[in-house]
Amino acid sequence: MSGIRVVLADDQPLFLQGVRAALEHERDLEIVGEAESTARVLPLVARTEAEFVLMDFLQPQLEGLACLDRIRARHPGVKVALMSACREPGVIEGALRRGACAYVLKSINPSDLAAVIRQVTNGTVFQSLDLGGTANGNGNGHGTVTGDAGAWAGLTEREVSILQALARGLSNEAIAKELWITRQTVKFHVRNVYRKLGVANRTAAVGYAFQHGLVAPVSDVGLAVVG
Repeated sequence: MSGIRVVLADDQPLFLQGVRAALEHERDLEIVGEAESTARVLPLVARTEAEFVLMDFLQPQLEGLACLDRIRARHPGVKVALMSACREPGVIEGALRRGACAYVLKSINPSDLAAVIRQVTNGTVFQSLDLGGTANGNGNGHGTVTGDAGAWAGLTEREVSILQALARGLSNEAIAKELWITRQTVKFHVRNVYRKLGVANRTAAVGYAFQHGLVAPVSDVGLAVVG
């Protein structure tokens, strides 16, 4: 069974190589094409029947937002995530409003990248915005997030993913399957979540998360991840 068909695009070959290395061993992901300019992305998407595009936000020839517009117009079912080193809230919000399904800072931990793709593809992202401001859903159908661990009560990216899964009512076994980790690892992370939030069980953890804006349901998935 083939996995999620992913196209990668970045004008820096070394970074492109690093992203490929972070994803190529994931059993549920299939890298079907790579491009070193956004100008080559659209024909590559058409040729490979890609389902997900992970591309640099600003590149020569055809910058990311223009390429995003063309992909959405010609291949509306394809999910597009923009990568950037820019942390400006206005830039992030603009990219999500334009139709990006995710905004991923290049400082993200490589081990978390596959989980982002899975969450965006499955429509199971629960996030909030906290770029030096408040942590809330923005009410426009997009969940916007910093992946800054300190913004979420000291939770790591993995612990945030676990908390999101708990909020969706998933069992430890289901979480393990979704994140491709063992049940024992899930239990370890859950214990850490409880300890950091100062709660005793998953009901309290989920309640705390919603109450404090650590997770917020979104409809048409949009995600900004700050590594």
